[in-house]
Amino acid sequence: QVQLVESGGGLVQPGGSLRLSCAASGSIIRINGMGWYRQAPGKQRELVARSTSGGSTNYADSVKGRFTISRDNAKNTVYLQMNSLKPEDTAVYYCDADVVLYGNRYERHYWGQGTQVTISS
Repeated sequence: QVQLVESGGGLVQPGGSLRLSCAASGSIIRINGMGWYRQAPGKQRELVARSTSGGSTNYADSVKGRFTISRDNAKNTVYLQMNSLKPEDTAVYYCDADVVLYGNRYERHYWGQGTQVTISS
């Protein structure tokens, strides 16, 4: 069983910064895609940023230039540096990963529990 644990959420004023982290644990051979989604009240879960094991990245248009995703593959950890935060960034942020486990030829997808990010004056 794979566990993804997010940390770093909280309450931040507009224009502030926050750094989220997500560490994966379990009988992991490797992690392919890994990234962040968010879900605001009354809205569907949406992609924020995602990274492949090779280092390619993609971002939602709403966060380009403000957020940066990075990975530490040795630690099976993904980070999301969030700068110039806006009230509309308020949401529950979820980590996700495509994981290859011991004894399994193919990858499986996992979600973290989510961490609340609130941007307010």
